[in-house]
Amino acid sequence: MVRILGLDPSLASTGWGIIEAENNRLKYIADGFIKTNPRDTISARLAVIYRALCEVIETYQPAEASIEVIFLNDNPMSTIKLSEARGVVMLTPAMYQIPLFEYEPSKVKKALVGTGAALKAQVETMVKVLLSNIKPKNNDSSDALAIAITHAHFRTSRSLG
Repeated sequence: MVRILGLDPSLASTGWGIIEAENNRLKYIADGFIKTNPRDTISARLAVIYRALCEVIETYQPAEASIEVIFLNDNPMSTIKLSEARGVVMLTPAMYQIPLFEYEPSKVKKALVGTGAALKAQVETMVKVLLSNIKPKNNDSSDALAIAITHAHFRTSRSLG
């Protein structure tokens, strides 16, 4: 059995989700999101994300972590802010020697729904179904759980091959 932390970085609201995976069985452990104050400096907001993720890691003790590969936004400033938040989100597991795995958004959609062109609502529905009808705290934590489920799927595939 492995405990997996899924991460959905954002400067405004970073989602996180914890599952346990044993073979093809998944068990929901927890989920949440880290909201930051848009009136604070970017560095203060990044510190909030870091401290909250440290608390999540210390509380739930995941063995592995997963995150989506970044996509480029039309707005360069939005891309920069997302990249800064993503850097902190990637750093935090590394500080605890937790391996981090990255997945393309289309791979997450395909792992949950069966097609890389799935709609966000379809992915959210499958998160609920695969985790025994839990209700994620918000869209960000649902995305984080989807990323954790994707990692559970691919880590099993890798170990079989």
